[in-house]
Amino acid sequence: MAETKTVQTSDGEIITYYDEIIGSGGMKDVYFSTDGKKAVAFFRDPVDKIGLERLEMITGLYRKGIFEKEHGEYWKTLFCWPESVIFDGKRHGVVLPIYDKHFFFEYGSINDDFLGIKGGEKEGKWFAAPTNRFTRLDPRERGDWRIFLRLCLIISRATRRMHAAGLAHSDLSYKNVLISPSTGHACMIDVDGLVVPGKYPPDVVGTPDFIAPEVIATTHLDKNDPNRILPSRHTDRHALAVLIYQYLLLRHPLRGRKIHDIDDPSNDETLAMGEKALFIEHPSDKSNRTDTSVARASDKKWLDTGTMPYTIAGPYLSKLFEMAFIEGLHNPNKRPTADEWESALIKTVDLIQPCENKDCVGKWYAFDNSNKPICPFCSTPYKGELPIINLYSDRSGKGKFMPDNHRLMIYKDQSIFPWHIDRNIIPNEKLNTKDSSRIGYCIFHKKQWVFVNEKLNNMFNYTNQNDIKKIDIGQSIILEDGVRILVKNRNSSRLLLLQMVR
Repeated sequence: MAETKTVQTSDGEIITYYDEIIGSGGMKDVYFSTDGKKAVAFFRDPVDKIGLERLEMITGLYRKGIFEKEHGEYWKTLFCWPESVIFDGKRHGVVLPIYDKHFFFEYGSINDDFLGIKGGEKEGKWFAAPTNRFTRLDPRERGDWRIFLRLCLIISRATRRMHAAGLAHSDLSYKNVLISPSTGHACMIDVDGLVVPGKYPPDVVGTPDFIAPEVIATTHLDKNDPNRILPSRHTDRHALAVLIYQYLLLRHPLRGRKIHDIDDPSNDETLAMGEKALFIEHPSDKSNRTDTSVARASDKKWLDTGTMPYTIAGPYLSKLFEMAFIEGLHNPNKRPTADEWESALIKTVDLIQPCENKDCVGKWYAFDNSNKPICPFCSTPYKGELPIINLYSDRSGKGKFMPDNHRLMIYKDQSIFPWHIDRNIIPNEKLNTKDSSRIGYCIFHKKQWVFVNEKLNNMFNYTNQNDIKKIDIGQSIILEDGVRILVKNRNSSRLLLLQMVR
């Protein structure tokens, strides 16, 4: 057993910890407290006056602004946020909550954990490349495509909250976001270096592969040069887009075959990720497409942008990928915001369909608006009738329904939630208990698709406007092409129009 030491926090609490490093990052060494509830992280290098002031603000004012206001409990699961500042006479540090157990590998890698990662942190790199995810990890650790949509949604939501507080992470990457595909949890870590524009500059420029092009292109300039671009919320947006693209498509959006400097690999890397950065799926400039001829066998399909284009992620995410890597790649102001990603991911979750192949690695896929839906991950076609509910809302209260650019795919035991029948309800941290439970469900019964009303008092069969019939709680309606369901809400009404793809 390691020796123990004590340290006092800035607010007077005494923390006892084991004098044994259990983890090290780029800037800190981490120790466990003896009660097993906290982690103590000391910075290896001296912390200057500005750095100390930043830590005090992060553990004080900024922490209170997020966790001690309404919905604060929700955010505690999405951030590993420093709780207090410590000083042992030589080193400054912070006290942190310990990661939840689901962020440590339970099974590790295949073949009795031949990589020896069981019990280690679920760093995102294990899930961002096909070879790692599908040939090295135990199948129980891998998750499926629907789970990764959820994880991307959580990461986007945490980024949105951080940006709303006026903060930037500065090093958003799969190293600083823990994910658990087996349970659907994600947590942002290493937030002790948060950037406050104009007040607290960044300590680092970021992690390779996630650093924005404008930052890389100006790293040769002095830190005080006005032309030097430093990490900010705009660069976080680039990193967030890269993270989402990698988790869903298992490749990097900028790493293609194009060579900029054949004689200097270092300069070639700087140009490829900086000034000359080019989306591997750019619609008109195809010079940076991926080269599958030199890829591992397990990577080939995922690197083939012709077979697995970004559009398999569905229309909402495709639009944001274009904004991030075409329009906004070299124009930070045009990059999608975290809340735009959050909204697109919510809609995409409603657009997915289970794959009928039990051995499919994706398990779920986004409907591609075709008459012949097919899983992009295993090429298994959908069989039978596929019901789709298109959502329309009456924003004026005058019975004029406008499209919401939102549709819901129906599959066996699909749940209908309040946000599907009321456009004013958004499934985020503000969702109350009442609005988080389902109000209906869909089943395939006697060769027919059926919508069962569980909780709605104002649901009507609106197919024939001359013969509108109420659908009482406990009753159902057969889902056929052209069926219209009207739900009257307090502030607006929503029309559910059924479309059947055969």
